[in-house]
Amino acid sequence: MLKIGVAGATGYAGEEVIKILINHKGVEITELSAVIEKEEPIASLFPAFKGSLDLICRKPDPERMSKNVDIVFLALPHKVSMDIAPVFLKAGKIVIDLSADYRLGADIYKIWYGIEHKDKDNIANAVYGLPELYHDRIKKAKLIANPGCYPTGAILGTAPILSAKAADKDSVIIDSKSGATGAGRKPDLALSFSEVNENLKAYKVNEHQHKPEINKILSEVAQEEIDVIFTPHLIPMNRGILSTIYMKLKKPLDTKGAIDIYRKFYSGKPFVRIYDEGKLPQIRDVAFSNYCDIGLKVTGKTLIAITCIDNLKKGAAGQAVQNMNIIAGLDETEGLI
Repeated sequence: MLKIGVAGATGYAGEEVIKILINHKGVEITELSAVIEKEEPIASLFPAFKGSLDLICRKPDPERMSKNVDIVFLALPHKVSMDIAPVFLKAGKIVIDLSADYRLGADIYKIWYGIEHKDKDNIANAVYGLPELYHDRIKKAKLIANPGCYPTGAILGTAPILSAKAADKDSVIIDSKSGATGAGRKPDLALSFSEVNENLKAYKVNEHQHKPEINKILSEVAQEEIDVIFTPHLIPMNRGILSTIYMKLKKPLDTKGAIDIYRKFYSGKPFVRIYDEGKLPQIRDVAFSNYCDIGLKVTGKTLIAITCIDNLKKGAAGQAVQNMNIIAGLDETEGLI
């Protein structure tokens, strides 16, 4: 039985990791920590856990925590994990980081996150945790950089056609809409009920910090430099991301042909579902699940891909557990279906 710790247990992603692991057959949650006023049972903070998990949620102490875990999930804010991860790695533990701290190279990280990276030794060895692309690397990893929520849907919706060299690399436009939990559990006027309810807005237009992450992975897939146009939007709902992706085709292709490319690319990948011709996914199809659903339509010389994920599951906690399953040699779907 694997011993699991969750640092950042009181955030949206941390809470979601706990929900999944409580019902996971191969693990035992042995450590929880968060920045809290006083240490108390997690069920006092989240009554839904009463009777299922009575563990004390403690204040952060990575050295103490590392003595009682095999794998730790870091559900921490950006710029924090790079202070914590080295402690666990030095102790020989496996780290699955849900922040952005290990997704980019140190130089690019400094440009997009505004500070010098503090753990340049480990960042070079981090494996990007998108199982549909990097399953074999994940199996051997000690440090997982869990993908961002926007990049998960955007990359999965774009990778097959770029890999097939069937789309113009300079034509990729990604329009994404996310529920408010994507910004994390924090006090922020822009995320308050009155600001989000009955509203829809674009933000960080083509300058969101997830853009270089999308570019990096798609460039690896395409084996040439990709620079997407990426516009995120905030929608008045709790969870879910719908991305509409536009790509100019380089060779004749109809919708059925595009579907064939995507189904072949994701053959054997349990959490990607490609819709039949004429069908398109919606957020309710994937809510509270670890699936990424993809619908496709070719119109003229343009391929339009629609992807839907739950930002807290496939976009964060669910994907993190999927990565844990792969590393541990468990069924990839354990605890997720």
